Amino acid sequence: MLLKDLIIHLNTELNANVIKDYCPNGLQVEGSAQVNKLITGVTASEALIDEAISCGANAVLVHHGYFWKGEALQITGMKKRRLQKLLKHDISLLAYHLPIDVHPSLGNNAKLGKRLGLQDITSLDSVTPKGIIMQGTLPAAISNEAVKHLLADKLGRSAVSVGTKTSIKRIAWCTGGGQGYIDEIARYNDEQSLSGAAHQVIDAFLSGEISEQTTHSAIEQNIDFFAAGHHATERYGVKAVGEWLGENFDLSVEFIDIDNPA
Repeated sequence: MLLKDLIIHLNTELNANVIKDYCPNGLQVEGSAQVNKLITGVTASEALIDEAISCGANAVLVHHGYFWKGEALQITGMKKRRLQKLLKHDISLLAYHLPIDVHPSLGNNAKLGKRLGLQDITSLDSVTPKGIIMQGTLPAAISNEAVKHLLADKLGRSAVSVGTKTSIKRIAWCTGGGQGYIDEIARYNDEQSLSGAAHQVIDAFLSGEISEQTTHSAIEQNIDFFAAGHHATERYGVKAVGEWLGENFDLSVEFIDIDNPA
């Protein structure tokens, strides 16, 4: 398919022109006008670019691309090497950050909830963009330790946890670096309690990373917290978007997972 058509389809499906972000969403580096082979991955690292070159890909689609707000503007060192390889091999780079996080069916949050077997999944609409925090319920209440086992089983890595609850039923989550939203969960819980909807209170919050202050917020606000890995929680959105493209258009798509312990 033509690169320009690929961009249109992705921008439309992911609502990329509406969502405000910390980086440009869509085409970041222009390559070949024709795309026959597309590689998808979490981050546009040099290792992923090398895989794309070896596969003869015309384009790479990622969740973490380039040109982030506040980064150095100079094209030197690591940035030079990455861009040089893309340009030399005429490979386009397409990146979608928040649009891939929040998509209601293909997004990181939506896919993580389904992978964990959560039910009655909805977005927490007090936070924008819609879908950046989602909530759902476990089929049955389980302990903090059992949630850790569930995460290890479904994501293939051990989670860091804060809290000792023996009964966790309702969980909220934001993949990647969303640990700061724990205070929004606390505000939501306060609102539910004041309105008499204590059955809607969220027992635990899940993200990819943990910060020093997250521990104190979790303990002092009675919200068990789980950090299951930035990369580990964000493998599934871009993979799903690639699969959607392969199913709906004449395009060969392959997901390549470059392991990352973070």
